[in-house]
Amino acid sequence: MSLKDQITEDMKTAMRAKDSERLGTIRLLLAALKQKEVDERVVLDDAAVIAIVDKLIKQRKDSLEAFQKAERKDLADKEAAELVVLQAYLPARLSAEEVATAVQAIVAELGASGPGDMGKVMGAVKAKLAGKADMGQVSAAVKAALAG
Repeated sequence: MSLKDQITEDMKTAMRAKDSERLGTIRLLLAALKQKEVDERVVLDDAAVIAIVDKLIKQRKDSLEAFQKAERKDLADKEAAELVVLQAYLPARLSAEEVATAVQAIVAELGASGPGDMGKVMGAVKAKLAGKADMGQVSAAVKAALAG
């Protein structure tokens, strides 16, 4: 079963359980998936679905941080609940050590030597670790690998 089909099944389950918070988040995710499909006239594979989920998670984290700074606990709680639902659709994340090891291997494979090669390395790393690691963490690991 594809990830998109799993999300649709989870929506049906949330409807039956009358879980309105979970249902709202899943519908939001499905709307984002459908929008991407319509805009680009493609059928999304699991990698594309994971990329969209990643994007929505980043938005939720940014919103959560802003609401916490503004002391809006009600809105922060809503964003945190959505974040939990969305994170269930991501594959297991790599640890910092695993990310660093993968980045070192890619740097060695490409023969990258300095900060000028960052774009080339990031392109290769994104292709290999998409959905498996936080790209902020990946970027820091690439900078560290190319610096020394």
